[in-house]
Amino acid sequence: MSMFTIARKYGCGTRQSRDAGTLLGLAASPTLALMAWVSANDIQAMICAPRPDSLTIGGMPFMYLLMSFFHLSPWLTFFSELSRQSTQAAKQAKGEG
Repeated sequence: MSMFTIARKYGCGTRQSRDAGTLLGLAASPTLALMAWVSANDIQAMICAPRPDSLTIGGMPFMYLLMSFFHLSPWLTFFSELSRQSTQAAKQAKGEG
């Protein structure tokens, strides 16, 4: 049974489900970037660092940053749709389409 079948069965609109999924997808990348920043600026990690000139991002901060990059696709899709809508609105204002 798919999620859409379950949503229809219990009265949840698929549009609401899709919108909630879109918002969760947009929340992932900034959340992971924030987690990377917080992990990189951890005071205990600074105290236990082997050398001051060593690379400060490694381990968990690096993983969070990498995950943040992998979750950028919803943002790229969002900005692509936004630019497409503004281009279409500009064409309609000029009377081209």
